[in-house]
Amino acid sequence: MSQTYPPGPPLPAFVQTALYLRKRSLFLGVLRRRYGDVFAVRVPPFNDHVVVLSRPEHIREVFAGDPRTMHAGEANNILGPVMGEHSVLLTDEAEHARARKLLMPAFNGAALRGYRELVAELAATEVARWQPNSTVVTLDRMNALTLEVILRVVFGVTDPGARAELAPLLRRIVEVGALHYTGLRLPALRRFRPWRDFHANLRAVDTLLYREIAARRAAPDLAERVDVLSRLLQVGAAGEEPPLTDAELRDQLITLLLAGHETTAAALSWALYELSAHPAVQRAAYEAARDEDDKALEAVLKEAMRLHPVIPGAVRRLTTDTTVAGWTLPAGTTVSCSIILAHRSPDNYADASEFRPARFLDGEVEPNTWLPFGGGVRRCLGAGFSLMEGAVVLREILLRYALEAADGRPDGGRVRNITTVPRGKARMVVTAR
Repeated sequence: MSQTYPPGPPLPAFVQTALYLRKRSLFLGVLRRRYGDVFAVRVPPFNDHVVVLSRPEHIREVFAGDPRTMHAGEANNILGPVMGEHSVLLTDEAEHARARKLLMPAFNGAALRGYRELVAELAATEVARWQPNSTVVTLDRMNALTLEVILRVVFGVTDPGARAELAPLLRRIVEVGALHYTGLRLPALRRFRPWRDFHANLRAVDTLLYREIAARRAAPDLAERVDVLSRLLQVGAAGEEPPLTDAELRDQLITLLLAGHETTAAALSWALYELSAHPAVQRAAYEAARDEDDKALEAVLKEAMRLHPVIPGAVRRLTTDTTVAGWTLPAGTTVSCSIILAHRSPDNYADASEFRPARFLDGEVEPNTWLPFGGGVRRCLGAGFSLMEGAVVLREILLRYALEAADGRPDGGRVRNITTVPRGKARMVVTAR
């Protein structure tokens, strides 16, 4: 039998952690060229032993694996200081299954159709503020828009005063550098800035969220409300599962904020940048917007997410000794299906470095090669919402403006909290159509 761990770099663990957090695309690419399709890294304090995979057959093994022996919640411990112990991303087995069952009705097809009109209204309001022949800082505007979507569609906060109070606090949660985020797991640092300020801000968010949850529970029109929080307050009340507690609701709302705000804003920013840099693709996307072809607009977003992965990998923590990708790995090992490596592999994609949305319409994309939302029983519940939102936003922008890149091509991306956003914020010049 092969050795306990696959080969990996001999660098000190703290150096590997810094490289993984700050330069992960470059770092992982170098390691694959040096060690092959399966290799090991060390990234304490999150995961001491990480085995990185990128081949579709290996990824299929993980996504089809037994959730009792492959814990995604444990592996996602990096998210714990913010999302909380009840988050659907941080629980496993029966607790995860219960949370997922209660959350799913808020993201089914009928629910998505109900959210679409409000998302379009919010996108149209945002785009109406733009001035023709001006430079738009795309990442900033997409962050503002997706936060407004979270506040209105997910949290259901309709009072302008409450939104004005909550929005800056929520922004501070996501606007955190990678190394700053790393320190959130170390209690000793809570006495010092910037970690002290972060936790104080998080407590202020919690106070407002619990206030909103209490007010919503008492709302006489709760049954008529269609926002995600109102839906979650009603699930489980008449079924075999107990309803979500206030603490569980808080954790799921913060999870939806982090999973659906920064990630979607970054994906949209990359999509708009690529459209501004590729006039022919932009023309086709404009025609799709004019024809209300959501599938083609989704393809633009999917290709941007492929070429510029926002999240590095989908992870599982092994609870028993398990054979994965031909290696027998000990309990406690974290297995990472690398989104970065899978998306950029020439074995998975012809012309992998090219921005070509049509590949998602032509049947070229094989299973287990496109992974932004993970897979298996842990596939992101908000995948449909994210793609719907992205298509709606692209349509509202493209119908009003032609796009041109304001700067040269961004030098890759930079890591903010756990996501990769465009360096330079993907600035573009907008011209009225």
